[in-house]
Amino acid sequence: MTDGGSTTDALPTFDELLGPVLQPAYGAAFHMCRNTHDAEDLVQEAALQAYKHFHQFQPGTKFKAWFFKILTNLFYYKYRKKKREPQLVDLEDAPDCYLYVQTAVMGLQGGNQDPAESIMGRMEVEHVEEAISQLPEEFRVVAALYFIEDFSYEEIAGIVEKPVGTVRSRLHRGRKMLQKALWHVAEERGIVAALAEEKAP
Repeated sequence: MTDGGSTTDALPTFDELLGPVLQPAYGAAFHMCRNTHDAEDLVQEAALQAYKHFHQFQPGTKFKAWFFKILTNLFYYKYRKKKREPQLVDLEDAPDCYLYVQTAVMGLQGGNQDPAESIMGRMEVEHVEEAISQLPEEFRVVAALYFIEDFSYEEIAGIVEKPVGTVRSRLHRGRKMLQKALWHVAEERGIVAALAEEKAP
């Protein structure tokens, strides 16, 4: 080959690949660690580990998924030991349609709009993130990767090193828990009370 510009020369550098994923990585780390200091440390250490092992990254594959696998493994093996697991009461017993049931109990149903959508329509991104942060760890991690970072089931399975079926199961149960967590957040933030006032005659 006489062309001096080989395909190797055209490959992006580590810094070029890392830059775009740092912000979402910090967001995911914050959901995992649930505090700013540990999240920053986790991302920094993941970046260091990724740099040291960059020769193992396969060009053409998704760098974000590769980096998030390092990030998640570090969390599981190091940072999870530092924290306790505050949880909402009885998240495990949430039915499939928890938001629908609660809006019915509160008399918020009526009209053409889905009552659950009425609640969700009032919630900001940070409200959803707050609800995710209250899930138990095994469900919180996959929920953050799926709902916040938009990874596929297959990508999440690779990141957390679990079968796709396990990821599907955790997301199914996590969705139910998340509905209950979202309702608690909506109550705490005054969203339920505001809707109730609008429905009042």
